[in-house]
Parts: sequence; structure tokens; C-alpha cells
Amino acid sequence: MAEKRKLFEEVADPGPARAAPAGGMIDAGRRGARGAIRAWLMVLFALVVVMIAVGGLTRLTDSGLSITEWRPITGALPPMDAATWESEFDKYRQIPEYQIQNKGMSLAEFKVIYWWEWGHRQLGRVIGLVWAVGFLGFLLARRIPTGWTPRLLGLGALGGLQGAVGWWMVSSGLGGEMLDVASYRLATHLGLAFIILGFIAWYVYALGREERALMQARRSAEPKLFSMSTGLLHFSFLQILLGALVAGIDAGRTYNDWPLMAGEFLPPFPFELEPVWRNFFENAGLVQFMHRMAGYLLFVFGIVVWLRARRSPNMDTRFRFNAVFAVLLLQVVVGIVTVVYGAPWQIAILHQLGAVLLWALILRGRFAARYPAEQSIRGRPV
Repeated sequence: MAEKRKLFEEVADPGPARAAPAGGMIDAGRRGARGAIRAWLMVLFALVVVMIAVGGLTRLTDSGLSITEWRPITGALPPMDAATWESEFDKYRQIPEYQIQNKGMSLAEFKVIYWWEWGHRQLGRVIGLVWAVGFLGFLLARRIPTGWTPRLLGLGALGGLQGAVGWWMVSSGLGGEMLDVASYRLATHLGLAFIILGFIAWYVYALGREERALMQARRSAEPKLFSMSTGLLHFSFLQILLGALVAGIDAGRTYNDWPLMAGEFLPPFPFELEPVWRNFFENAGLVQFMHRMAGYLLFVFGIVVWLRARRSPNMDTRFRFNAVFAVLLLQVVVGIVTVVYGAPWQIAILHQLGAVLLWALILRGRFAARYPAEQSIRGRPV
């Protein structure tokens, strides 16, 4: 018969204590150099913003067609002697923009627009080099966090596509009777730049916090606000494309009264081009009208999203959408000033950079709706 055990009798030594779990499946993957990659992406973000600004100035100065060939490698070197300059100028003399608009331009005047376009293309090469060096460096050092390699590789692929789209855009103005590039191709080029910028911004926001912190934050997500901010993002992208159409045909320099156009709600002859679809891309009055109306609707929808965000229990989220609304209001004011003053390059480029800022802030607010920042009992971010 087994001996009865006392109530407080010491039990036998169970052996070495089992170590406590160090983390779950989320922590099992490679963390990588999240901070360093985030800093690298911030540099890329800044370079793309500069690229958009330089591209806008290239368009505003009518410089985009000054280089008539696409030479991704050899084109990195500018003309180094008088003979090469004459050769480049002679190629420019063959296109409609020179023959119809700039006939009689001097070599000195040509050099001004050439340097703008060369700088724009050179900046694209610099961005590609910064991406390649950073990506390959992190890849070879095995410092890319788990699951991030396809995302970072995708940025490079989009950058390469952007170069091809850029030449597709330029080639549209080198023949026929076109004095500028096709507006819809310009819109495609600018739209892709904003898509690249959007991905970079989202990745920067995501890398600012650990994966497990993001997973935890999703439990407090606000699906309705996230959905509405996604709609605001898409609406603002449409407005950016319409703005590119305006820039592509210099529509901002016509109908400079506000709030009416030539004294009427609708501009004169909005559908005078044949076939009718051309008016939506090439009719200055109709294109500017679409940009104006979309701007008003975007502002109204922005107010709706902002009012919804004010009900968020998270102080950080409310603050981010306050910033979105403030910049949206500023964009409306700057847009009106741009029209009234006939789109001088100083105000026009400010309007374009305002679109970049608004784009980044909408993404920032959208990110907060999906991954709210941790806050204290009193509602302050921690």
C-alpha cells in the first residue's frame, strides 16, 4: 500500500525549468534592418518629390522635347563640345515644336531648355542608382525583413517602367503636328510617379513599427474611416490626373476668371472638337472645367471624411486627418490663385507640390485608420 503523502511535503526535483517562450511566429522571421531600410526609402521619397517638381518645371518651361532620343546609358553625358551641341540642336530643328512654335531659336536659348530636360532624365538615373545600390546592398547583407524583398523589388520595377513611360510620352511630341506631348501620356507619366510615391510612403509608415505592433494595432482599426480615406485617396488621384491634363495643354492659362469661365458656368464650345472624346483631353475649356468641378467635389468629400475622423477615439488619428483637411483647403486656395493669375510657374509648381503633400498626408491618415497608434488612458500617444 502506498505511503500517504503529507500536505506540505516537498516533491522531487522536476529538473531544469523550461524556458519561457521568446516570441511567436511573427518574431520568428528575420527582422532585418528596418530602420536603415526606412531611412533609405525616405531618401528615395525625397528624390521622387524633387523629380516631380523638376518634371513640372520642365513642362512649364516647354523643355520636354529638347532631347529627341532615348539613350538610357550614353545619354547620361551631356554634349561636351560645339559640334555635339550643333548636332543636338539640329535634331530639335526637325520636330514640329521648333518648326511651328520656336522657329529662329538661338543655340543659347536651346541650351536652356536642353539642360532642363537633361537634368530631369539625369535625376531619374540617380533615383534608379540609389534604389539599385540600396536594394542590392540590403539583399546581399541579408538584412531585408521577411516578406519585404518582393515589395522593394517592385519599387525598382515600377521605376524602370516609369522610364519607359517617360519616353513613350516624349515620343508623342516628336512627329505629326503635335507641339507638346500628348496630355493623356503626360497624365499616365505623372500618375505612375504618384503611385511610386504612394508605395514608398506606405512602406516608410509600416517600417516605423515592428510587425507584432502592427498586428496588435489592427485590433483597434477603424474599418469605416479606412474605407472612406481609401476613397479620398482614389478621388485625389483622379484630380491629380486631371491636373496633368490641364498642364499638358496649358489649359490653366485660359479662362482666368473665377468662379465662372468666360462669364458662364460652362466654358464656350466645350465639345467643338471631333470626335467628341478628344474634347476630354484636348479642349482647354472642358479640361479646366473638369479639373475645377472635381476639385470642388474632392473638397466636399474631404470635409465628410474629416468629420468622420473627428469621431475617432484615437487622438493621433484625429490629428492626422486635421492635417489632411488643412492642406486640402490650402490646395483649393492655391488652385484658384493659379487660375486667376494665369498659371505662372512659381504658383503652378507650388500647386503641384501641394498635391504631393496632400497625397502623403492622406496615406498617413489612412495608415492610422488601419493601424492606430498606441495611446495612454488619457488618450495621448505613447
